[in-house]
Amino acid sequence: MEKQVGQPKSVKKPLVSHPLDNIEDVEEFYAAINRHHLTHAITAERPYTYWTIELYDKQNGIRGGGGLGVLAADTRRVAEQGNVPFVLITPFYPSEQHQHYEQSENGFKNYTTHEPVDYTKYGYQFIDTVNIRCNGQIATLDVIEKQLGSTRIICVTEPGFGELYSGDSGGDHRLYQEVALGFGGYQALKLAGLKPAIMQLNEVATFFAALARLDELASNGMDFYEAVVYTRKHTLYTNHTLVQAAEAEFSYAQFERFVFPNLKSPAVKKWLSDKFEYGHIRLSAVTIEIAELRSGVSKLHARVANYHDLAGNKVKFKAVTNGIDIPTWCSPEIVKFLREKDILDKFYLPTTDYTEKIETITAKDILALKKRGRAELNSVLAHRPDQYGKFLEIPDNALLFQFKRRFVDYKRPWLPFSQPERLKQILEKHNAHYILCGRVHEGDNRMAARLHRILDLVDHDEILKKRVHYLPDYDEELGRALSIGANISINNPIVGLEACGTSWMKDIVNMGILVSTHDGGIADASSDSYLSITGNTEAEEIESLYIRMEEAANAWEHEFDLEFIIKKELVAFLPVISGTRMLKDYLEYLF
Repeated sequence: MEKQVGQPKSVKKPLVSHPLDNIEDVEEFYAAINRHHLTHAITAERPYTYWTIELYDKQNGIRGGGGLGVLAADTRRVAEQGNVPFVLITPFYPSEQHQHYEQSENGFKNYTTHEPVDYTKYGYQFIDTVNIRCNGQIATLDVIEKQLGSTRIICVTEPGFGELYSGDSGGDHRLYQEVALGFGGYQALKLAGLKPAIMQLNEVATFFAALARLDELASNGMDFYEAVVYTRKHTLYTNHTLVQAAEAEFSYAQFERFVFPNLKSPAVKKWLSDKFEYGHIRLSAVTIEIAELRSGVSKLHARVANYHDLAGNKVKFKAVTNGIDIPTWCSPEIVKFLREKDILDKFYLPTTDYTEKIETITAKDILALKKRGRAELNSVLAHRPDQYGKFLEIPDNALLFQFKRRFVDYKRPWLPFSQPERLKQILEKHNAHYILCGRVHEGDNRMAARLHRILDLVDHDEILKKRVHYLPDYDEELGRALSIGANISINNPIVGLEACGTSWMKDIVNMGILVSTHDGGIADASSDSYLSITGNTEAEEIESLYIRMEEAANAWEHEFDLEFIIKKELVAFLPVISGTRMLKDYLEYLF
């Protein structure tokens, strides 16, 4: 945890406005969300602050691990487009993982490389350093920032900080990272001359930011109970997972070494100490206690999330379904098309008569736009090797299925391979290819073994070997390209375990056909809005999956069916997909 060699403190630049087109557009944005007074509630000096342990934004130098980081990047982009004063606080990890696969005599094996990342190459400016107390030492963190229109990214970092999610989830190093983000990040805000109007905590790893604020208020003379009320009323906890059992626990001894040394107020220390049960603490329980505002990331998620406060009462969550930054993830040609058709407005929200405008879309339009998307996909595939180290080119006349999600149990990437003969029949009949990509979390031996079995299955079958391709080291670039260039998206999580998901949103806005179980944010609309996988058992779901895959493939060969399915998806999901809608929902909830 030694301090990095410092750089001269930069000269602070004034906040640069990022207009949409002109000041009237900014006023129109606020009118659109029915909150003219927000410019008074949120200002450049008192911004909306968004805390996340993970950011997935390679353009700005930080590679995340999955949907949480992608969502964080999209939220900031949408805030910039709307000229909302917004500060995202996150660690800058000085090293990142990359996954690779290669074939050997004993089958496929994977390995991981670790590459250093230099924040100076991405336009960050060094502000100063802050200190936190951890494990009997003073840890010195560099504070860096990057300004993007009305928004900023503020990071804490040091050479020993490690990679995202390094170490065990309940281990000392993970706790150090979370404490550094919370206490170090809160000091970083003060260095930048900022006070948070609201603190949005994305998942429980960011709890320590709100704790730092509570401690500052209580140690600076505010009555403790008033400090608790103030902190609670200005803190939003956003939960992103339905699997509470997966959450790590920390011990009282760990808090004595990493957390309590950073607290100045005896009352806050006593308050926190009382939250331990049998010498351990779950951060979800104490995060619920420090945040009066709580949100889930889809209607289904908010309804079924099973979290309880320390008194045993079930906690209610407000539904704010995730959204995406449409210009980032959508083909430029499709964005232009939807704008010219007056289906999306300048804020990428559906227009008042978007349903009628969608009816004017033709199969010819869809096929032409997807042909351009295929060319863009192939330009990316030209430098992304498959499991054999070869580079793909998917022909224009070939159909393309794709699965692009984290490789975790509940997302079930293996499901389409359950009956290889059925899969082969579909691929051969429709001149189709299947691209599979996703990252296995380091240490997840079960999922790594499942992936190896899929690769071995493909390798020992000539038809599958020709038509099924695994692309390792999944990232933003590959995810975007597949949404733009593929025809059919496979999304088959176990119903009840997907909080929202956003990959499917990118597929729909790029006019792909979605084959999915009715889970997460997809359940915001009816199950007849897309090709829904049904069944009461996994065997029934597998049968339904193959039927839907066949139906989707047939649709691309029959213009009437193609138009019908794509239009139905766009009508149902464009309001859900919009990142501007998401930000609007948050602002209305908060203010």
